[in-house]
Amino acid sequence: MKLLFFPFLRVNSSKLKSCLNDKTVLITGASYGIGECLAMSLADTKAHLILVARTEDKLIEVKKNVESRGGRADIFPCDLRNIQEMQILLQELHQLPDGIDIIVNNAGKSIRRSIFDSLDRLHDFTRTMNLNYLAPVQLMLSLIPILVVRQGHTINVSAVNVLLIPAPKWSAYQASKTAFDQWFRSVSPELNSRGVSTTSIYLPLVRTRMIAPTKEYANMPAMEPEEVAKLICHAIISRKRTYAPWWLLWGQLASALFRWHWEVITSKFSRYM
Repeated sequence: MKLLFFPFLRVNSSKLKSCLNDKTVLITGASYGIGECLAMSLADTKAHLILVARTEDKLIEVKKNVESRGGRADIFPCDLRNIQEMQILLQELHQLPDGIDIIVNNAGKSIRRSIFDSLDRLHDFTRTMNLNYLAPVQLMLSLIPILVVRQGHTINVSAVNVLLIPAPKWSAYQASKTAFDQWFRSVSPELNSRGVSTTSIYLPLVRTRMIAPTKEYANMPAMEPEEVAKLICHAIISRKRTYAPWWLLWGQLASALFRWHWEVITSKFSRYM
């Protein structure tokens, strides 16, 4: 199954430890799924982990698990959608004595819902846009000066969907994820010119609690969050600009060539999709 997505997921632990020696890594969405697995993957390095998520009890648990492996972690409970909470978080981050070297923008929200079931649910769109787009933009705007000084690295955990033809019932999610992907790709050349590395990781389906409500995904091929954590570790070592499944290019080509056919088919069968 791994060959379907990213064939090479082994991590050189000695290189990872060398890259993270005395570095500070900020991980959003750190209480579950990919973020939690990444924190555990970095626990035996000498990195100082800054763990951000809404659920304080779960953050405390992750912190204890990191420390049980000899790692160092501090937690910052915060609802990134809340402007006031975000401002408090940013004030605290700016007070860190060692600054921030790596930002992993991982927090996200997914909604699958027909537009006809969303006519009185504007909050479906504001919530996804606030968390998937505005929150990481606000975080980056505040921390870019620190990254420039530290010659740091920022990693965006994105999705293959943003580069493929849109699918019905995913309007809120795809619009918000695409918005930040475009923003990040737009600012990346400017950041690179100042010595800040940028990495976009385009993921296929990942078996986290975020996809659990969609029953259609139960038996579909998917990556495990532990595998994604390894992929992020690869990115930390290599500072490569893009990670994507080998087949994504063919998917993009098919999206361009068969867009009309896809739209005709989905128009006929969207009620059953």
